[in-house]
Amino acid sequence: MHDYRRIADRIAADITTGRLRPGERLPPQRKFARRHGIAASTAERAYGELVRRGLVVGEVGRGTFVKATAPGRPARGLIEDVGTPVNLELNYPCAQGQSELLADALAPLLRPDVLTEALRPAAATGTPAAREAAAALLTTPGWRPDPSRILFTGNARQSVAAALASLVRPGGRVGVEELTYPVVKEIAARLGITLVPLATDEDGLRPESVAAAHRTAPLAALYVQPTLHNPTSVTMSAGRRRQLAAAVRDLGIPVVEDRIWSFLAEADDPFAAHAPALTHVVDGLSKRVAPGLTVGFLVVPDKRVDAVADAVRSGGWSAGRFALEAGVRWTADGTVARLVEAKRADAARRQRVLAECLDGFAVRSDRRAYYAWWQLPVPWRADTFTAAAAALGIALSPGPSFAVDPNRTPDAVRLGLASAAVPDLERALRTLAGLAASRTDR
Repeated sequence: MHDYRRIADRIAADITTGRLRPGERLPPQRKFARRHGIAASTAERAYGELVRRGLVVGEVGRGTFVKATAPGRPARGLIEDVGTPVNLELNYPCAQGQSELLADALAPLLRPDVLTEALRPAAATGTPAAREAAAALLTTPGWRPDPSRILFTGNARQSVAAALASLVRPGGRVGVEELTYPVVKEIAARLGITLVPLATDEDGLRPESVAAAHRTAPLAALYVQPTLHNPTSVTMSAGRRRQLAAAVRDLGIPVVEDRIWSFLAEADDPFAAHAPALTHVVDGLSKRVAPGLTVGFLVVPDKRVDAVADAVRSGGWSAGRFALEAGVRWTADGTVARLVEAKRADAARRQRVLAECLDGFAVRSDRRAYYAWWQLPVPWRADTFTAAAAALGIALSPGPSFAVDPNRTPDAVRLGLASAAVPDLERALRTLAGLAASRTDR
């Protein structure tokens, strides 16, 4: 009788000593059993034990792969531990001098008479001053939202949740780009909504995929990111926006447009400019300003204000009055505008660092974006590369976390460029380049 744990121990030893390296595929279980003269059930239990220990990962139809190595790491000349952990998963930009700018604008709110008013509850419709300030902030050269149709939530995520809750009943179907913001997957799960992945190309979401999905079973809504799509950085062309707008008008499908990163793309008109009667625009201050004291914006179509406001209230997603008042002041005194300009310049600088460090790799990005989509070189897979990077002190977002179809998971990672200091970012990217190269020459 063979003890499956001892067999797992031998394989684990090969992994920890580096004889089996991240990304390597183990033999199929039946082949392993024949080679070692053991029962297939024993091989299955040994592989299961390795999964339990976090050393390998199994994928249906693809096999079992080494997930990570222990302290001894290969190719030390190319791969160096970055020392202090670097988080390229979180992605909140911070401009130089940001705290000082924000503090100056907040000071008047701390006067007792003003503070008393600022601590009162806020309605989903905010205040007249907040609606005017939000309208001014969201205006683009070809579009200005009607202040009377602007609602407020605690952050942009809550705005997405409120819009979807107002549009889609449990069990309903929502079309999304085949790679989408992971939080939308969580929101859909909580609301009992089914997400339907839709095909995209270099211009963004393909209108024919919307029509095809709607014919299969009606879509209750679309969730789209037309500007600087997260994670790919693709910005939908003007022509594609017109085509998609025509399609949703013909089909009568409401749209939730996420514009949280659009402030980086100067003079970019929203999709709502092409389909105002159907589009719910989501935006907020978390990226423009800071995540700790933020407000979400919802510009809703005419006659939908009451329905969406009800969803905001029932979900407990209303904005805090203090944050609302702070946002009004930051907008009125030019603080938000100054932060936006600083962050645009910062994003461009970080993109130059990215281009230099990952030159020669298949990286998709936009010079205005704070993130990039890296299609990993063979034989790397997303989970093994993410695990190997973590062993070197670098946190990444694996591609499968953005995939809507669990059977079509990309061997890619998203690189968040915003949160790390630039020297740390450069060091981390060079380390990742060495890690990727260490598996491509074999």
